[in-house]
This record gives sequence, structure tokens and C-alpha cells, in this order.
Amino acid sequence: MTEVNKQCLSVYILCSFIFPIFMEGCCEGKQKKRTDGNQQGTFPQHYRAVEGEDFMIPCESVNQHMVSCSMTGEGNEGLSFVCGRVFRAEAKHSGKYTCSGSNMFFHLQMVNRSLGCLQSNKSHKSVWLTVDQGGEIPCPGSNCSNNPEIIWYKNNKTVSQRSCQTPGGLHLCEVRQEDTDVYFCDRQIIEQGVNWTFRRAVHVIVIPPKSDEPPSIIYPYGNIKEEVELGRNHTLMCKARFIFEPDVSPEVRWYRNYGGKMETMNLLPMESKDLGLFVLEVIRRAVIEEVTPQLLNQNHTYTCIANNTNGNSNATIKLIEKIKVKWPSLVGYPVVSLLLVAGLGMVLHVKWLEIQLIYRSHFQRGKHDGDKKEFDVLLSYVWSPPTSEVEGVLTITTQKGPDTDEEACLSSTDPLNTEEGNSTQRQLEVLLPHVLEDRWAYRLCLLERDVLPGGAYADDVVLAMQRSRMLICLLSADYLSNSNAVFVLESGIQALLQNSSLKVLLIWTGRASASLIQPDPPLPTLVQRALKVLPSLDWTSGDPTRATNNFWRSLRKAMPDQRVALVSLMQDQ
Repeated sequence: MTEVNKQCLSVYILCSFIFPIFMEGCCEGKQKKRTDGNQQGTFPQHYRAVEGEDFMIPCESVNQHMVSCSMTGEGNEGLSFVCGRVFRAEAKHSGKYTCSGSNMFFHLQMVNRSLGCLQSNKSHKSVWLTVDQGGEIPCPGSNCSNNPEIIWYKNNKTVSQRSCQTPGGLHLCEVRQEDTDVYFCDRQIIEQGVNWTFRRAVHVIVIPPKSDEPPSIIYPYGNIKEEVELGRNHTLMCKARFIFEPDVSPEVRWYRNYGGKMETMNLLPMESKDLGLFVLEVIRRAVIEEVTPQLLNQNHTYTCIANNTNGNSNATIKLIEKIKVKWPSLVGYPVVSLLLVAGLGMVLHVKWLEIQLIYRSHFQRGKHDGDKKEFDVLLSYVWSPPTSEVEGVLTITTQKGPDTDEEACLSSTDPLNTEEGNSTQRQLEVLLPHVLEDRWAYRLCLLERDVLPGGAYADDVVLAMQRSRMLICLLSADYLSNSNAVFVLESGIQALLQNSSLKVLLIWTGRASASLIQPDPPLPTLVQRALKVLPSLDWTSGDPTRATNNFWRSLRKAMPDQRVALVSLMQDQ
């Protein structure tokens, strides 16, 4: 190796060690300290800017309010800028400015890019720096001044942290995503005794590290089917995500495939959205002017292709006919449901009284407290004196037999079989008290027997009803025409509606004639509606033995299961 080559090698090795050591010292914070804060200086100041570049008037805020600077001189009114805000410099901006609320004033001079040393300079529109790596920001116009001293600003503040100055530029030790911004570099130039600050703008864009991933299509995902309507237009949408690449525009296109051929579709303008973290979302739409049956063919598909420098991704859509929902069905179900609910509400409103009576008569069980009542049954009927035939029969019916033969015994001694001209009502009103008291051992309350005379009839009825567990009414034309008897029935219905423990049972002495009864005066509305739903039994003249047995069996089931305590004690004695 010659001596010259040895010297060159030594210089190369020395430079290889010295330059990294210099940069290491820069990034370890050993760089020259510079005061952070808003730009300050001695006023007046003189600034130069290049036409077409971004510029920012440097100043401080006054009392935390932004300072506005306006051009002075005749014919220049209206030109004003806010200190610390970036604007595009133009030739008309040359002039002198004063700032409101501050003693600051300065002279701004615009320089044409085509003049002097600026002609040989590149535009330096943007500088791309890779995140998490070191990066260099050059200051434009380095050959326009012999002064190597440069001051860098970002957002009206000097740049000092994570950086150090290098000849003609600024070195960032570790580039971060928030470093994307407009930087300004100031050089001092002295001309004819005037100290000018030549300010240049540099746009810094932070980009991710080089990626080898192709774009990903978010929609359609894979191969899907979309429903369409024949004769209508349809819009296809493709949504893809790209990793940001400098100087590379994302590309998304739609293609129509049919019969093994592929053709480009008419595309709508592309929409893009920055999702952050260097991810760009792009949406591309294509319009099908009219959906025809041919487009629904099995071999007819639409493909979205997204590509970048690393490759491409694709997804396919197959069109299928949308099943139309018949409008009557769509509207009919809600309407029918609404009408059903409304109808049910009307029924409940109109028939609420009947519903209450049915519920309280058939479903309220176990509410009778015999120890607190004096009578088991309050028997209401219109009195008719019994004939000799009925009295004779009653003497027979009081004879007790075995419980299993009770209905048979009652049937054999049925006074209705006498056919001596007595009505059904007159025979049953005599027979029923003897059956309930003498044979079944229930304690009866008869208004003409157990209520002391002299009191108010209404009070006596209410009191007797409160002292009884059950009300039995023997209904006939004579009963419904008697105002006192109807009052007893109406009082029992009202007591039942008031959640009383009273139980009401109606016994019709002729069901065929019940629907034809038209009493005078007419029955109260409450009574008329209650007669249709209250529990009832039928007793008619001339019924066969089986029918009579069914009556007594049904009556026995309707009676209270337990007697009042007083009756039980009397039976024990």
C-alpha cells in the first residue's frame, strides 16, 4: 500500500469515529443551550420572506391575548395579520407594520424567488422524516448568506429539545409523530448597514417506517352478496386502509366481471380519511345505473382492487335480487295489533263491571271468616203463605236420613210433584229454609224473622248482610217487581264489588221465564248487568228426579264448607 493510500485510510477512519461522536454528543443534550419561549428581539426589526412561501409574524402575546399587526401608510389599510399565525406570503404584503397593544413594529420585504441566489435553490416544499429515527431538516437558501448561524422556530418558539444544529440544517435525534409541522429558519443578513432577518419555511412531514404490507379491504370482506332491486340504480362501495407512503397516492378501483372479461366501471371521486397512526382510510364508490336481470347472472360479479407499492388486495360482490316485503303485510301487522289492543281496551272498559263480578264470584276463595259472622246464609225471597199441601210435605222433608241418600230423599218428597196449583216460587220459599237449617245445619238469617222491627229497612239489610257469609236470592217475576227485594239484591252486588267476603248466589224459579221478565219499574242498570254473570241455579216445576238431584247437589257445593261457630257448638250439645 502506498503512503498516499495509507494517509487517506487514516483520514477516513478518523472521520468515521469523529462524526458519530459529534452526533452522539448532540443527541445526549450537550448541544449549545438555547432559551425556550416566544421569539423576542430588539425593535424595530426587518424581515425578508420569499413570495409563495409560508410566513409567520413573530411576536409575543399581550395579557394572554393574540396581537394583531396592521400595515401602515396610505392606501394600505386593511392588510393585517395575527402574530404567531402562518399565512402565504405575497408581494402585496411588503411594507411597514405596527402591532396593537404592543410597542412592536417591523418592516417586511418580499423577495421574488426568481431573483439572485434563490434561482439555484430547490423549492424545499416538504421534508420527509421517518418516525422513531434521527432526521435532518435543511434550511433553504444556504448559498444566499455567508452567515452559518441559523435559529430554528416551531410554533413561534425556538427549537432546542431533542435536536441540535448542523451546518445548514437542524438535526432531530428522535423523530416523533407530533414533529409534523411548519418550521422556520432565520439567518441574519446585513445590507447597507441594515440588519435583515431572512426567514424561510420548511414543511416537515413525519412518515412511518417502510412497510411491506399491501392495503387491506375492510368492505366488502372477502366474497359477499348484496341485495338489489330490479330496475333501480345501485351504488357499490369499497373501503380500504393504507399505510401512509410519501409521494404515493392510494388507488382503489372497481371492475365488472362477466363472461371471463373484466372492464373498468365509472367511478365516483375517492374519499379519504386520516385515522391517525399513519393509517389512511379510502372509500371508492361506483354506480350501476340500472339493475337488469342479466346483472344477476351467476357469472356476473364486481371486484374491488386496492393497490400500493407493496401489492394489492381484492374483494368481490355478487348481486342478488332483494325479496320485497309486501306493503300490506308490513303495515297490516302493526295495524291489526293496534286494533286488537284498542278493541281489548274497549271491551275491558265496557265490561269492567261484569269482569269484576265474575272474578270476585268465582276466583276469590278462602276469604270467608266464619268466626266473625253470625249467620251462614242471608235468604231473600218474596213471601207467600204456604198451602196445606206444602205444609204436609214439609213435615216429611224434615225427617233426616243418611247423607248419601239426602238428594234422593229430597227428590222423593219434592213438593213440586203435587201439582195442586201452587207456583214454584211459593213451594221453594217454604222448602229451602227447612233444608238449609234442619237438614244441612246452616244458620239462616231471615229478615222477617231475625231482624227486630222498627228500624230503618236499609240499615237492617246492610247490617244483616255484614253479619252473613252468603246471600241467596230466590228470583221470580214477583221478586224482581218488589222494590224491597230488589234493594236487597242490589246491596249484595255492591258489597261484592267492594271486595267484601260476601258470596252471592241466585236461584231462578223458572229460567225460561227469566229472559221474559220485564218488571215495573225497570231494574237498576247495576242489577240488570249483574244478573247476567252472577252464579245461579235453576229450579223449575215438574223437573224429573235426576234434574232435582242435580239441583240439590249443585246447591250443596255452592254452600260454605264450614258453619259458623255458634251452630257448631249447638250441634255438639
